[in-house]
Amino acid sequence: MKKRSVPKTPFFAAFSVGAVLFSAHAGGGFATGNQANTYYVGLGWAGVVSAIVAMLLLTLTMRQAMVMYNSRGLTSYKQLFETLYHPFDKIEWLFEVFFYIMVLMAVAAAISGAASALQGYFGMNYYLGVVAVGILVLMLTIFGAGIVRAASTYMGIAILVTAISIYAIGIFKSGNSIGSVLAADFQTTGFGNMPKAVLNAFTYAGFQCVTLPTMAACGTTMKNREGCAKAMWISFVMNTVALVLSVFMLLSWESVYTAVEGGTTIPTLTACNAMGINALTVIYGVCLLLCLISTGVTTIFGFVARFEKLPMFSRIQSAPVRSAIVSAFIIILSMTISMAGLSNIIKYGYGYCGYLGIAVVVVPFLTVGVYKNRKYLKDHSFANADEAEEGPESHARTIRPVAAAQGD
Repeated sequence: MKKRSVPKTPFFAAFSVGAVLFSAHAGGGFATGNQANTYYVGLGWAGVVSAIVAMLLLTLTMRQAMVMYNSRGLTSYKQLFETLYHPFDKIEWLFEVFFYIMVLMAVAAAISGAASALQGYFGMNYYLGVVAVGILVLMLTIFGAGIVRAASTYMGIAILVTAISIYAIGIFKSGNSIGSVLAADFQTTGFGNMPKAVLNAFTYAGFQCVTLPTMAACGTTMKNREGCAKAMWISFVMNTVALVLSVFMLLSWESVYTAVEGGTTIPTLTACNAMGINALTVIYGVCLLLCLISTGVTTIFGFVARFEKLPMFSRIQSAPVRSAIVSAFIIILSMTISMAGLSNIIKYGYGYCGYLGIAVVVVPFLTVGVYKNRKYLKDHSFANADEAEEGPESHARTIRPVAAAQGD
């Protein structure tokens, strides 16, 4: 088959896809500071290296998933993992188990964190805050991939600007040179923390792969392998800069927030309060809410895309109504789980799911996925690239059967 010439991917199109992953990662990843403190800060200078490696692993995994999804014209993440694991198609159920558990915990952490922020900043009743956040997340998830891409793009820009500002000010206000902090740590620990740093990098990337279904659904605008790569390199830069700055700031303020009771739950907030800059604390509150809400939206969207197609919903003609029913179900379950507390969810729930994510997502996509994609693209062009060039009427013949795609 002769490959077709596909125009280069515009920067903003790639940015909008990369921003989806950034927005999904932002809430627990570095906005609260809880994940950064749990997985990186305690490792000192090795934690900075671990954070960078984690983001590289995550974006490379997403890149291969998007290439496989778009090149074969797949329509669900179930088909994606069957293609990846073929001829052992049933292994796909391991991702299903991982995904269901992680969705519950990720959304629970997002809703709980956002409700707590509303309570802390505006005095809103916690349970009323849970309802308010739940309704907002519900509204953003029932209108499809377009609204998720648009919302994530603009929230991603706002989060990136405010987060970098907060971390830069925090590092400056700490009174400790980050270089001296890292140097002192290296003299004390040397390379002793590197094995743990490598494990944490894989674990962190593993549980962040819960956003893969959302990335597959929202990344269909990428018409070739280069577009997928461009979107994920943009996302890598955004995620790495924000996460590393978060680790730098928390390293500078570690002695402060660890001395406060409950200070490690949202350590970034504790550090902001200690700086004594009211405006910074307000900006952080807005940033935190945006991050947590965007995490909830992007995570639930992948779940909705999977279950709204079940036969039990076939009688419901309205797509928004189907999405609303599935979203409401998962939000109610997540609210129940949130009672365990943010720190417990991240330390134990995320940690164990991260191990499973390494085995069923990260390693398979970076080994078997790379091989299958390279082999397939030697003889085929992207299915959605053909469709874009030939027009909507060619959809039926450009979307190749899943069985055929699996065989390549």
